[in-house]
Amino acid sequence: MTRTLDRYVFGGWLRIFVLTALGFPLVSILINLTDTLNKLLDRGLTMRDIVVSYIYSIPENAFLVMPAAVLFATVFTVGAMGRHSELTAAKAGGLSFYRVMLPIFVAAALATVLAFVVGEMAPGATAKQLRMQKATPPRSTSSRYNFVYRGDAGWVYTVRSLDVGTRQLKGLMLERPGDGVRYPGLIITADSATYDRARREWRIRNGASRVLETPAKQASFTFQTMRLRALTQAPADLLAESKAPEEMRYAELGRYIDGLKRSGNDANKLIVDQALKLALPVTCLIIALFGAPLAVQAPRAGAAVGIAISLGTTVMFLLLTQIMKAVGAGGVIDPTVAAWLPNAVFLLAGLVLLSRVRT
Repeated sequence: MTRTLDRYVFGGWLRIFVLTALGFPLVSILINLTDTLNKLLDRGLTMRDIVVSYIYSIPENAFLVMPAAVLFATVFTVGAMGRHSELTAAKAGGLSFYRVMLPIFVAAALATVLAFVVGEMAPGATAKQLRMQKATPPRSTSSRYNFVYRGDAGWVYTVRSLDVGTRQLKGLMLERPGDGVRYPGLIITADSATYDRARREWRIRNGASRVLETPAKQASFTFQTMRLRALTQAPADLLAESKAPEEMRYAELGRYIDGLKRSGNDANKLIVDQALKLALPVTCLIIALFGAPLAVQAPRAGAAVGIAISLGTTVMFLLLTQIMKAVGAGGVIDPTVAAWLPNAVFLLAGLVLLSRVRT
């Protein structure tokens, strides 16, 4: 009996979740398409190109609405069971409210994992969409001129020219800001560098290096050839344009933040953004813990009340998240704490509501 009930609850929840998780992004896409269709056609895109490009926008939209989809599925599933006296029947059969809700909480935990995976897919898919819609200029596959590339550990490369065919850099300056004697700044200038494909390393030629401990304490030397361990990117890697923070996955954004910190820059806003890449998926589980007891507060309420509860809760959560993003970015509180605070508030509210449910 218990397994049958679990399948029934899980199946009902899953149907609403899938419809909502796909329906909300499609509505958002249709609204955006209506606004930009003429612009895309003016760029020479065919209807097929436009449709395919918008398919790549689904991961980003789905990631953003995943918690709302979990909330809608939870509220409507539990609300329907309350209206049809199914919760009462389950309790009469010896099952507590928590046991009946177990399939929903398990499903919400799976949605948390799914949300993180979709969130990691979103940056690459969105970049593909922009290229297909010709929103970003096509990139050369053989050369690049007068560019700046941000490497790992705070290194910044300024390069006059890159030729992938000959695997050469010309007119380069490599900088790593420091914070004093413990971690001095470095500036390396050179005429050229050649990539050794077998050893996977660059040989920098005819240059000078400066070590900056303080503005008044510097050391410099010249060299004919040297190898810099920090310069690990292959020629093809250096062709890639620097990514905006929103185009980075969780780990990439973490490395970017570390570089900013070492160079003495304010990284609070990006720390909040990175933390939200984890906090938002976890919201899926927390919102289920909050929504399940909320849905049984008015067991005879209709679908309109369910929609009102879901939309109201979603708006409250988004508003609180935006406020905390601003507070964290401004350094008023720790950025990571700011990103997780909305989850903490809703988790506390959910636990209070759960404790008050008649089991």
